[in-house]
Amino acid sequence: MKPLQQVTIIVKGIVQGVGFRPFVFRLAHQLTLVGSVLNNHLGVTIILQGRNELIEQFIAALKQSPPPLARIDAIEVTEQTPLHLFDHFSIIDSQILTGEQAKVAISADMSICQDCLDDINDPHNRHYQYPFTNCTNCGPRYSIITSFPYDRCNTAMADFMMCERCYAAYSDPLNRRYHAQPISCPHCGPQLTFSTLNARAEFLYDSSMLIALEQAVEMINRGGIVAIKGLGGFHLVCDASNDDAVAMLRQRKQRPAKPLAIMVANLAQAKLCVSGNEAEWRVLTSPEKPITLMTKRVANDNSNENNGSNGPIELSLLLAPGIDRLGVFLPYTPLHHLLMQRLNKPIVATSANRSGEPIITNKADIEQHLAHVIDGILDHNRPIINACDDSVVQVIDKQVQVIRLARGFAPLTINLHSPMLSNRQNNVLAVGAQQKNTVAFGFNNNLIVSPHIGDLFSLEAEQYFSRSLATFKRLYDFSPSHIVHDNHLQYAPTQWAVNYQSEHHLLPSHCIGIQHHFAHVLSVMAMHQRTEQVLGFSFDGTGLGDDGTLWGSEVMLADIDGFTTLAHFSPFKLIGGEQAIKQPVRILLALLFEHMSLQHVLTLPIVAIQDLGRHTVTNLHQLWRNNSHCIECRSVGRLFDALAVALGFIGSAPYEGQAGMMIEAAANDYAKKPGDAFKPIKLNIVSNNDPEPIQWHSSDFMTQLVNLTVSDADNPLIKQQLCWQFINAIGQQVNHIGQQYPQLPQVFCGGVFQNKTLLSQCVDDCVMGERTYLTSGHIPINDGGIALGQLWYAIHHMA
Repeated sequence: MKPLQQVTIIVKGIVQGVGFRPFVFRLAHQLTLVGSVLNNHLGVTIILQGRNELIEQFIAALKQSPPPLARIDAIEVTEQTPLHLFDHFSIIDSQILTGEQAKVAISADMSICQDCLDDINDPHNRHYQYPFTNCTNCGPRYSIITSFPYDRCNTAMADFMMCERCYAAYSDPLNRRYHAQPISCPHCGPQLTFSTLNARAEFLYDSSMLIALEQAVEMINRGGIVAIKGLGGFHLVCDASNDDAVAMLRQRKQRPAKPLAIMVANLAQAKLCVSGNEAEWRVLTSPEKPITLMTKRVANDNSNENNGSNGPIELSLLLAPGIDRLGVFLPYTPLHHLLMQRLNKPIVATSANRSGEPIITNKADIEQHLAHVIDGILDHNRPIINACDDSVVQVIDKQVQVIRLARGFAPLTINLHSPMLSNRQNNVLAVGAQQKNTVAFGFNNNLIVSPHIGDLFSLEAEQYFSRSLATFKRLYDFSPSHIVHDNHLQYAPTQWAVNYQSEHHLLPSHCIGIQHHFAHVLSVMAMHQRTEQVLGFSFDGTGLGDDGTLWGSEVMLADIDGFTTLAHFSPFKLIGGEQAIKQPVRILLALLFEHMSLQHVLTLPIVAIQDLGRHTVTNLHQLWRNNSHCIECRSVGRLFDALAVALGFIGSAPYEGQAGMMIEAAANDYAKKPGDAFKPIKLNIVSNNDPEPIQWHSSDFMTQLVNLTVSDADNPLIKQQLCWQFINAIGQQVNHIGQQYPQLPQVFCGGVFQNKTLLSQCVDDCVMGERTYLTSGHIPINDGGIALGQLWYAIHHMA
């Protein structure tokens, strides 16, 4: 008889709250192994006794087919001499070791699984029509956890006492709800309530769950605006086909033009609103259920995607004015499914917040801050511990590009291939950028990126930033030994880092600053865990450069140690500094002043210039000429702003990215037209003597575009043609430099590369030239990825 073997197996990764212990239990029984399994700060710890070949089969099955929501980063196996014999396999209570740093990854919140969806639609199931149905394969995770290990007492469900039937399912290792911490039913779980704020509404407060839901549905059908509590925060909801309702939402929320996302009942309904390819439909229906940016369907679109319908659904034209894409997503909670079943039409579902502030997570704040916006509130009494917005993605050349890292994808955990962060003296915190902020943590050979925090321009946003830091410090018992930040000293995260260094007496060498555009490149390198040299194209709105000016068109040779600039656009002035970003006609004027006299500029038939008036334009010219209250800038994003003003697409106070989206929409319209009767524009390039970088002439480029606009103003296609030529010209220069470094992987990063047309052109050129490029993966290509880039640099340069 073969001797009895005993091993201890420690499994690290996303292994708590995903049905891992019952999976282990069933596998051990199947292989007639005895022992135990538990959750602790390490992840999942398994003790096995049995024949060696059976233990090997167990480990192989663990690696090859873990539970659907699990992600195994490491499996550590230690052989031991059995001290006592087990007579069965058991699941034992979690262990909490005080002072031990958690090494397990937090699971992101997940959409409802098909089994639970079947339960809420089955009249014979005790979860029928229950809005909070879940199991170990779906439901809330990050949004309800307070601390590790992930047990009910450490979640927002701690105060909900399980009924007898729920406890039986929770305690049965063969039940899919075994240790599903949010488990509940209509008898013991969270409940819905509905209340009104608008005195004109003919509804009364009602705490009966399904009546509350019906009242919310009726208010939406009558054109009202309802705040609905979801997984990580509230949505503002209205009928997406009702122009009056959408206009009222925009007017009340003071959001005149920024696109609004819609939720649709199912895939068939989505295909009546947007068109897409197989990869886009796959992302839309994935377990993460992100907001997916797709092409709008138009009234005369009778493609085969309409499933036999006569055409697309008549959505309000106010949802995304002036652009050709629409953010669409599917229901991802039982509550959303029950709501959409009753409505059976698309709804606006946008984050409930004040402009520039975090998503709201409780009814009291909705009533305090958004009472003037909404007519009713559909609330529930399960607390949201950690706010988490909806993820936003798009698909470019069959690759997912994350625009907002949040529900379903975040917290994002990357396990290091090579051990670098093995002790508490190597706890690294990266505090990210000022806009689209995320924070990142490096410890125990994991890199963890937080969900989207947002733009840090208000006290509320900065408080949310601090709360997000506190959440991860609490969950992981994390105290940073090193902090890394952007070089811009006026950024709120940078100021926080400097203050923390002073208050906690960190050595100056333990507080590291990184240039913004270099961090963009590093973020993509980090996703691929690369340290060697790449050719990086870092194009965005603005970021502080090493020379004190604002960069944003950087072409660099970069590796983990630093970068060398190869090319960029020539600098131009932002007249009035930051005011020029809010009033981008100033950017256009500065570019034109370099080649045109004041009198010539005053005669240009450009609406934004004429609206300023002779006196204001003259004053701005004076500031430009004297270099007074001006900041030098070389940003691609600001060139998009200037062109959009010249073509009459935007005026004062545009929303972020509006110029790029409108130019891309116009370019796409032109690309669909037959023939090519327009002569391509070529950038004027000045190649300076080595080692100075190449400079593309910003003012020459813009002046050419404006002259063509004016000289051919009667051509109805001129605006579309110029938009296409503008994007194409930039892409050609990217390709020209790429051809000079064919041996290097190319990295395209920064917010400008959210432009699908531009990035597709650059990727196609790489493929045609047989050059490699690195995708951004699940890290945002915009400033949401900065924190990971900072972290990647810091862990290789810790003093």
